[in-house]
Amino acid sequence: MVQTGITPDGVPLVYLVDDDPAMRSSLGVLLATAQINVRSFASAEAFLEAFDSSRPACILLDVRLPGVTGLELLQHLVKTGSNAAVVVITGHGDIPMAVSAMRAGAMHFMEKPIDAASLLEIVEEACSCAGLRCDRNHHMHLVSMRFASLTLREKEVLDLMVEGHPTKVIAYRLGITRRTVEHHRAAVMYKMQARTISHLVRMALEISGKSKLAD
Repeated sequence: MVQTGITPDGVPLVYLVDDDPAMRSSLGVLLATAQINVRSFASAEAFLEAFDSSRPACILLDVRLPGVTGLELLQHLVKTGSNAAVVVITGHGDIPMAVSAMRAGAMHFMEKPIDAASLLEIVEEACSCAGLRCDRNHHMHLVSMRFASLTLREKEVLDLMVEGHPTKVIAYRLGITRRTVEHHRAAVMYKMQARTISHLVRMALEISGKSKLAD
């Protein structure tokens, strides 16, 4: 286990759970350089032995772990009432897996190789939410306003994007050209202020609740 820094009570701690030693080392150095308190583990079992559920935390969680998998660990944390903000990381992900992870309770989904700037931004956001500095009502209001600004066609494109369909399939399903689909995709990302597809999926799930996206 690698442990960086001493975390005072009430200050979110970042847990990194990944069975790849090189990934743990590189991300650990990145986070430590950014003066983020991080503890690293090679398995879900080792993490659970050290996890302090009473302290605000952000968990960077590899989805493919030996033994208890990342998704199984995520489901366990949700079942036990953990308030930790979980960011799922994988080298084998796709949009359907992103939807599954966020339905299970993940806050974000990132694919390897990890972009350093994006990771630090997401960790900062996750720590903020884990530290109870995230105004949930205000957040939902902003997301709802963004969604309301979409046209009917853009909402149709959004639904198909979240389902993981590529541009050519969306074009066929909606009876429009690929260029038109690309135009709508760009408009959706811009109006929803989505940094990544993962971010867009999370907002779409928040808006849809138990609608067809959850079917």
